[in-house]
Amino acid sequence: MNIVSVNELPQKIVLDFFNLHWGSPQMVISSGVYNCSELDGFAVIKDDVVIGLITYVVKNGECEIISLDSIEEGKGIGTLLVNEVESLAISRKVKLLKLITTNDNLSALKFYQKRGFILAKIFNNAVEKARKVKPEIPFIGNDGIPIRDEIELVKYL
Repeated sequence: MNIVSVNELPQKIVLDFFNLHWGSPQMVISSGVYNCSELDGFAVIKDDVVIGLITYVVKNGECEIISLDSIEEGKGIGTLLVNEVESLAISRKVKLLKLITTNDNLSALKFYQKRGFILAKIFNNAVEKARKVKPEIPFIGNDGIPIRDEIELVKYL
């Protein structure tokens, strides 16, 4: 496995990755609307294939993870990518790393809490607002849980 900046990859590879795994590169969350294929990030490459990808933004002294995908779960790819962003944030003297996930994403809630993130805010019915911008967001998510709310997790660095 090799980790690289997404800026080192052809734009088409990053765009195709988001189209395949998210339906589009557009991410609509309480903190904003993002084109993930244009964000800074890191990718894990194995045999010339992207098997993990993280994107982030740094603004107002905070670093926000916008997306994280690991194609081969349970192999440390997600942890490697989060650690890479955390190291970058620390090197830039950023004191807060944060992210937003949805209420149905129990695996993400477990993953991030195991890595030192804490629950910070709940944005009730935030996904209803997001669907006005991105109507293809499903109504039912993981384990049959209705997707309604967003949860912000933070880690103080």
